[in-house]
Amino acid sequence: MPSSPSSAAQAARQSIAQRLRDLRAEAGLTGVQLAALCGWTHPKTSRIENARTPPSPDDIRRWCTACGVPGLAPDIVAQSRNAEAMYVEWKRKTAAGLKQLQESYIPLFKATQIFRVYSGTLVPGMLQTEGYARALMTRITSFREIPNDVEAAVAARLERSRILHEPRKRVLLLVEESVLRHQMGDADAMAAQLGYLLTAGAIPTVSLGVIPDARHDRGIWPMETFHLYDDTLASMELLSARVTVTQPSEIALYLKAFEELRKMAVYGADARALIVRAIEALTK
Repeated sequence: MPSSPSSAAQAARQSIAQRLRDLRAEAGLTGVQLAALCGWTHPKTSRIENARTPPSPDDIRRWCTACGVPGLAPDIVAQSRNAEAMYVEWKRKTAAGLKQLQESYIPLFKATQIFRVYSGTLVPGMLQTEGYARALMTRITSFREIPNDVEAAVAARLERSRILHEPRKRVLLLVEESVLRHQMGDADAMAAQLGYLLTAGAIPTVSLGVIPDARHDRGIWPMETFHLYDDTLASMELLSARVTVTQPSEIALYLKAFEELRKMAVYGADARALIVRAIEALTK
């Protein structure tokens, strides 16, 4: 099973650090000499070479010039940017509010043919109703202390969810049964959300599975929310950041995990029975 979701991002950073360290060694420079040529202190060189500080594009260009290989800088800059994109802190993504975050996913959604989403905590974004999304985004805005553009963000999320109705898409969604009982918003908003889930399985492009709490023969444990876009990209949502991996071996682990989780889920009438039970519990 996948290890720490940030492992791929850290491995990519370490790869860049190793490449820069090798360039310095091949140029016959000590860390002190390279620092002097680049115009910074030796500790900075050490931090970069040990992957404790990610180098800026300017740092990389100075480094390559000092090592006599300025032509390698563009490739290493691109590699570094890709590594940093693997682990993006939410405070960076949400600095201007949540609407921009919702819209940033549109190109990826348009390019993806098969979506696989597992959530052990919340209704997946593509199936969220207006009231549920508003309640969730209001809590996120308050918790993260970011600009309040909740109404615009909700509208952007609902607009993005229209992709469910594109005939060439396939959307496979899995939730733990506990998701159905975690109330977001008031009872009316939650009832409306659960009511929508009752009909979501009828959308031709959608497969919705619910993993029952009573399932005691689990082959795999509940884990962090993750999204798979075709078989080329996986992303995980942590409290502090969104982690993206493209390494085939890590994607294969998440694909394997998703298939194991699918085997434990119920669908159709059995899934609707669990949703109805959750609706009934709201009125008790």
